[in-house]
Amino acid sequence: MNDLVQLGSHAAGPPAELIFGDWYPALRSRGLRVGKMTTALLLGVPLVLGRKKDGRLFAMRDLCPHRGIPLSAGWFDGENVQCKYHGWKFEPCSGQCREIPSLTQHETLEPGKIYAGAYPCEERDGYAWVYMPEAGTGRASYFSAAGADELPPVPELPKFSAKYRSAHLVADLPCNVDHGIIGLMDPAHGPFVHQAWWWRSRASIHEKTKHFEPIPQGFRMSSHAPSANSAPYKLLGVYGEPITTTIDFVLPNRRYETIRAGAKWFSSLTTVTPVTPSTCRIDVLAAWNVFYHVPFVTSIATYFGARFVAQDQQTMIEQAQGLRYHPGLMLIDDADKPAKWYFALKQARLKGTGEHPLNGPVTLHWRS
Repeated sequence: MNDLVQLGSHAAGPPAELIFGDWYPALRSRGLRVGKMTTALLLGVPLVLGRKKDGRLFAMRDLCPHRGIPLSAGWFDGENVQCKYHGWKFEPCSGQCREIPSLTQHETLEPGKIYAGAYPCEERDGYAWVYMPEAGTGRASYFSAAGADELPPVPELPKFSAKYRSAHLVADLPCNVDHGIIGLMDPAHGPFVHQAWWWRSRASIHEKTKHFEPIPQGFRMSSHAPSANSAPYKLLGVYGEPITTTIDFVLPNRRYETIRAGAKWFSSLTTVTPVTPSTCRIDVLAAWNVFYHVPFVTSIATYFGARFVAQDQQTMIEQAQGLRYHPGLMLIDDADKPAKWYFALKQARLKGTGEHPLNGPVTLHWRS
């Protein structure tokens, strides 16, 4: 149970292999307004996003297919994106060219047969989610026009009542997505990275036993009573109901956590999204109906949540200083077993072959 596993060179070095063919959150959707364009970088792909007059979001590759100038340098009138260089116009949801101003009646070129890259883009839980197709599967515009049945469902935060409050947090990380994700699922860093009176202390470390089970494209920490050494969980005891927590990790980058106390609940969706092969971004979306009528509960939750995420961010910044020297890295049992499962699942997804690393329920033990 104490064998060491050396991480591959891709984990020790700056870049990481990326998973395409899935949905990723590009940015918060509240900033997307009719007639305005916003840029983003996702999996190393430059994007320009906006909102059409009918409310639909679009995401285009931020490059004109004519001469390569960024489309974001041009104009968007709520219906069409126009390139600044030669005035070519594109319908942004499909990427189809609508007009080439320089054409005359003597030319036979049909603008409608030309496409700029356009990706499926959907609004969920205050985010613009973009589907990034696999390389070599055809132009992005095909996927933008494809039916919903041809794409996996857009991720969504589970909610368990009509009334709830919510909050969003974001932090940029100077590491590749692999380091971001295994840091996200690491259970042993809490008493050290997140030392605080309102969370836990180093003195609170004790042995824990957790049960895991396989789920499609991921694994689940089975429903259990939350850690007794975490102050926020203790607050839920005021409801006098048994408290249970379930945590799921799902490829390519999603961690779902659900806490229930009778009719009261808290849920979160945390994603670690590759911005480039060497950098990533963590987004946290949380919703709850606990303490619903407590004044300023959203502001309070956001404040402490931001401090929690900032502690992880600072640690990753410091880790990045060491990773510049390409050190040899290792994973141990049992606390690092979820990280091993992640790497196995990722490689199986990338190669299209391989079995799920969990062939049934597994029990792990660690101290935290």
